[in-house]
Amino acid sequence: MNYVTGTTKFHIRGPSAVSLGKFDGLHRGHQKLIGRVLSKRQQGLTSVIFTFEKNPTRMLSGLSGQNIMTNEERRRLLEYGGVDELLECPFIPELSHMEPEDFVREVLAAQLHAAFVAVGEDFRFGFQRKGDAEKLKELGARYGFYVEVVEKEKSHGRDISSTYVREALHEGNIPLANELLGYRYFVSGEVLHGRQIGRTLGLPTTNLLPPEEKLLPPNGVYLTKTVLDEEDYYGITNIGYKPTVGGESKKGVETYLFDYNGDLYGRYLTVEFLEYERPEQKFKSLEELKARILSDVHWGKSKIYVKS
Repeated sequence: MNYVTGTTKFHIRGPSAVSLGKFDGLHRGHQKLIGRVLSKRQQGLTSVIFTFEKNPTRMLSGLSGQNIMTNEERRRLLEYGGVDELLECPFIPELSHMEPEDFVREVLAAQLHAAFVAVGEDFRFGFQRKGDAEKLKELGARYGFYVEVVEKEKSHGRDISSTYVREALHEGNIPLANELLGYRYFVSGEVLHGRQIGRTLGLPTTNLLPPEEKLLPPNGVYLTKTVLDEEDYYGITNIGYKPTVGGESKKGVETYLFDYNGDLYGRYLTVEFLEYERPEQKFKSLEELKARILSDVHWGKSKIYVKS
């Protein structure tokens, strides 16, 4: 997959099939749009996902500003899905202040050579969000591409959206979040050196430190599955600040793998979340902490046996 970021100059060769949007989380609704774009590859069209870089100020302004996945996680997932081009456009005045027709003419037609465009029913574009799906269809007919407005996916009587996924994660409702996403919510990154408290307890752990803009479920202990080199390892994961051992300044993701004893420092891995167990706690001693972790391990393994 060709990944372009940090520029407004795109050069797509030949006709393309494009979908536009924020694509945060790549939930089932996004997957429906992407599927329509990928289906046009059979007609010789280059599959293109056009999105914007995220605004760092907005990202740190609360739940609605946090991202279900990082840009790197999104890139990896789209590449795995077979997308040809991911265009991550900077949100700058030259583009954000474009009138709808200027955007269609200068970007979709002139740079992307769009022949097919798929958008959701609530799609908006152009300066002050003046353009909608119907306007895009009208402009598409004028500039030589077909627009398909894709009906939203629904769950429990609600439209599936990034907001719906964020609400589920905020509540710690991992099964619902996973249902909306169409895959397991995950955190990925490079394993960092920690204080090695787990190793001194005989329970070595991996430590990930997601960026602040990554939306995490509530602090606590979860049953997880860690993906490493295409192998899966069940485990328990704590999200939080490790209050028993003095606390951390940044929220981390610490995982104990049930059946893995190797050295993972510096390795890239993905932790998939399956179920919430309990909130993060501060214990009176390391012995009390170890006893509770062993209880968490027993809980996690019992859940695995039920699932299998």
